[in-house]
Amino acid sequence: MLYKVWHRTTYKYTSPVSSGDHVACLKPRDLPHNRLLKNSLVISPVPSLVTERLDYFGNTLCFFNVEEPHKELVVESRSEVLVGADADSEDARGRLAWEDSAARLVEDTSSNAVAAMQFQFESPRVRTRPDFAGYARQSFLPGRPMREALLDLTHRIHADFRFDSSATNVRTPTEEVFQKRHGVCQDFAHVQIACLRSIGAAARYVSGYLRTYPPPGRPRLVGADASHAWVSAYARDGGWIDMDPTNNVAPTDGHVTVAWGRDYSDVSPLRGLILGGGGHTLKIQVDIEPVE
Repeated sequence: MLYKVWHRTTYKYTSPVSSGDHVACLKPRDLPHNRLLKNSLVISPVPSLVTERLDYFGNTLCFFNVEEPHKELVVESRSEVLVGADADSEDARGRLAWEDSAARLVEDTSSNAVAAMQFQFESPRVRTRPDFAGYARQSFLPGRPMREALLDLTHRIHADFRFDSSATNVRTPTEEVFQKRHGVCQDFAHVQIACLRSIGAAARYVSGYLRTYPPPGRPRLVGADASHAWVSAYARDGGWIDMDPTNNVAPTDGHVTVAWGRDYSDVSPLRGLILGGGGHTLKIQVDIEPVE
């Protein structure tokens, strides 16, 4: 499926910003099942300096500096991405018992396994805890295949947690989300990653976009979509397996991958430092349009 993706971020400040240094993580990754055909980044005011590089995880970061005084910053990313089902995500992958994929990962000296091991540890927004492990082990029974256990944990999080955009913010601790059972896709991804890492599995945070469908008989609203987050867990018999606890699915051709890291702090779409500005309001508009 071919998608046109539009992501517009607008900051409006109560007083002028004299200068700002920013980092954008908005360029989709180019993968076998997530082919990046086009991407452009339009920034207003026009930056005095723009540079691009890959971060430690292979995500594309755009660094830019705005030196002229401004009371509004607009960052608009436009992409075309061809998404197909990942052949490696079929049931043939993840058939090993989860203990062989997770607990024994340290015994695997292959380059893929060594790279995956870094996602077994705690990160700024994800801590390992006995209560996370206890919740995970209800799905990760002894000898159960990795993929089957992942699907079951994904289903349980979807059933036990309620989507509520007013319950949390980007700074809400994962432990609080786990206790209150309310949150958004970012929170549910962090909870699932915490559960997996707490039993020794390697799991990473994936950011991107999700194709949405309008109610029957109603037109698709341009700009009404949102960025999305899900989870990828490592299986020794095939690599990474994606799971979306918010929607209780294993992502196929409806998910567009932008970046991945240890947690949200590694892949925030836009962050930076400004001089001045006072207070501000933030508006984010996202549109993911399928092209027949």
